[in-house]
Amino acid sequence: MKFFVLLIIAYLLGSIPSGVWVGKLFFKKDLRQFGSGNTGTTNTFRVLGKKAGITVLLMDILKGTLATSLPLLFSLDVNPLVFGVAAVLGHTFPVFANFKGGKAVATSAGMILAYNPAFFVYSALIFIITLYITSMVSLTSMISAVLITLSTIILPFAIPGILPQFDWLLTLIAIALTIFIFIRHKENIQRIKDGTESRVPFGLGSKK
Repeated sequence: MKFFVLLIIAYLLGSIPSGVWVGKLFFKKDLRQFGSGNTGTTNTFRVLGKKAGITVLLMDILKGTLATSLPLLFSLDVNPLVFGVAAVLGHTFPVFANFKGGKAVATSAGMILAYNPAFFVYSALIFIITLYITSMVSLTSMISAVLITLSTIILPFAIPGILPQFDWLLTLIAIALTIFIFIRHKENIQRIKDGTESRVPFGLGSKK
């Protein structure tokens, strides 16, 4: 019974529409009506600015971290990633925002932070370096998802100090999230092909 209650709580934590709430509360804007219409970090930066974007990023990461930490907080012997996935599903299909949410990246990062802080830092470095090279958040998200998924297989054997042991559930979730992230970015993929995808104002790709 405790398992199912906490699973629902994890989903509800993920369902908190950070971008929508920050936009409406402080800017009197509904993110779903501006930019890409997405409620995640990237569209928040684009529509509401840097401070709002950072706030939403931290809130979305925190959702994943709190949800993944629930088994530890309530002494439940189960892989915490299960609750992290529930939060990611809540983030992408939030009950509090008509099931229209973000693209799973930030909340997935929060899940990794709670699961293994060292692997989170490693994954964040992959994201930052890739973003510097591409200057495109969408392309960076997809490339990083692939590299991080491969890392869940390679690191336990190559650098166990970062990921001590192979966790088949972590790899399975990483594969599923990678596929999901690619699906959620299908419009971005088309814009990348067309050369019209938005770029951040820094990095090597910003000079093109």
